[in-house]
Amino acid sequence: MFPVSALPSSLPPAERRPIRELPDELISQIAAGEMVERPASVVRELLDNALDAGARQITVRLASGGVRLISVEDDGLGIPREELTVALRRHATSKIASLSDLETVGTMGFRGEALAAINAIAELSILSRFTGADSAFVLDGGTGELRPVARSVGTTVEVRELFFATPARRKFLKTDATELAHCIEAVRRHALARPEVGFSVWHDGKLIEQWRAAATPEQRLADALSDDFVSQSVSVLREGGPVRVVGRAGIPDAARSRNDQQFFYVNGRFVRDKVLSHAVRSAYEDVLHGQRQPVYVLYLEIDPARVDVNVHPTKIEVRFRDGREVHQAVRHAIEDALAAPRAGDALAPADAPPQPFFKPTPLPPSASWSQPAIPFQARERGAGDFEAMWPRRSEEQGHAPVTAPSQWQTEAPAMSFRAPVGLPDSEALAPMPAPVMNQDAWPLGRALAQLQGIYILAENSQGLVIVDMHAAHERIVYERLKTQLDGAAITSQPLLIPATFAATPQEVATAEACAEVLPTLGLEITPFSARTLAVRAVPGTLADGDPVELARSVLAELGQHDASTVVQRAQNELLSTMACHGAVRANRKLTIDEMNGLLRQMEATERSDQCNHGRPTWRQLSIRELDSLFMRGR
Repeated sequence: MFPVSALPSSLPPAERRPIRELPDELISQIAAGEMVERPASVVRELLDNALDAGARQITVRLASGGVRLISVEDDGLGIPREELTVALRRHATSKIASLSDLETVGTMGFRGEALAAINAIAELSILSRFTGADSAFVLDGGTGELRPVARSVGTTVEVRELFFATPARRKFLKTDATELAHCIEAVRRHALARPEVGFSVWHDGKLIEQWRAAATPEQRLADALSDDFVSQSVSVLREGGPVRVVGRAGIPDAARSRNDQQFFYVNGRFVRDKVLSHAVRSAYEDVLHGQRQPVYVLYLEIDPARVDVNVHPTKIEVRFRDGREVHQAVRHAIEDALAAPRAGDALAPADAPPQPFFKPTPLPPSASWSQPAIPFQARERGAGDFEAMWPRRSEEQGHAPVTAPSQWQTEAPAMSFRAPVGLPDSEALAPMPAPVMNQDAWPLGRALAQLQGIYILAENSQGLVIVDMHAAHERIVYERLKTQLDGAAITSQPLLIPATFAATPQEVATAEACAEVLPTLGLEITPFSARTLAVRAVPGTLADGDPVELARSVLAELGQHDASTVVQRAQNELLSTMACHGAVRANRKLTIDEMNGLLRQMEATERSDQCNHGRPTWRQLSIRELDSLFMRGR
């Protein structure tokens, strides 16, 4: 803050200037400032035009990271001679002609500003031969000169000396290597959206990236990202109503510390949208640990009339007519994809080809698995090699001393069972005999032994499986609790004294619009005055919380999304705590039959690859990895 003495006592009178139209050159430079941030921005705009022209092969040539030269060559339809000069005028385009066209945009480009804006800040030339024309023509953007040249059908746009007309902006560019990386990423984003199109990138005369036309989307994903991305992700497909979501979502173990492998496309256009990002993050809430970022490539197909793409000059932002509808479709699509158990292939070696997902083992409707209620004693324990594979919470790091059994038991003793904390005795878990079936069909294999009262060692067709028995059973109990509560109304608890708070106009409007939805969430929020809301009842499971804070959060969520993820998140956290107390504890000695029973339950439980806190529940060591440990074959 400036001291008061530093502020002028009176402002000078404003100078009156007449209102007049800006020169076309200045208008184009303003437009360039909005859409051309760096060389990658130019690459993006020119690639949009090439794809709209029906190109099947696109070559990008760069010099000095794109600052000295950007050349985009395609084999599309080309531009007729008489339209070349028109192409450099502001708001000149062949992609829209009326307001109805703008409301249903189906092309990558449509604003008609890119070429004119680029021409205002760089040296631009367009060389094109239209389909059926006898020859090609090249247009000099600076002089307007048009002359015939030799070229096959298609278009080449060259941009030299970017920002030469605005040298101040050129100072803000990074190093050539950094700008080159951004250009490559711009091409990669387009390549992921169009696997049938081939792309190549040259820099200073050297080929640095090439993605040939792919027969399948998975092949393009493997080429443009990595084979690991395909092998460590699951297929996403959800069709219903006006929204279709397809693509691949990474398993939780593939999450990264950065969000550099998150690609979302709306009708083929790469976008960054808060609704979509929130939907994805919500889908991973139950399985992702800490601040790890999921990886995904997702494609949303929707009626163009239901999405507005004309909200940002760079076209990277969109606005949906019904954001809740889109949010729910994306969230459920990913949740369904992640829910299927993936034992046997999710943690296969990176060099192994993707394996088909197994079908969960069918279990009797009443089948479950639990443990006697035994006391839990704690002691400090060193982090060994196996424990290092599972990041654990502090309250799980203590275990009582374990005495190794003299022999492995082969018959299951009588087992007593108890209900998870917080559920009535009628909800107690029933005993489950290990199902009899062909062990070759068991993805997690057959149990061999128990290690230090913590880990289960099992053998499957790939090698050795190591299971964290507490984490695995915690997920099983957690999913069972959620299933028991599905479809049941959330009971509410009236407040003795209603909690009132000053509400914003948006909060009041949301409370009125969602008057029928709030009771299903266990909430009663009614107007107390024109600008005040009263919270009269809250969900019984959240009765100890702050009712005003809960109400504000729920109303904020309902203002953007169809369901209250705040209530669901709080409820899931409570169930997670209950599951943790109800799950088998470390130091619990299990028989072989008990261990096999747990493995079979894991195979039939959704999201069983991660515990409730997002950590893995099992790991696979292949025979190849075991051979390497003992240097077999060397």
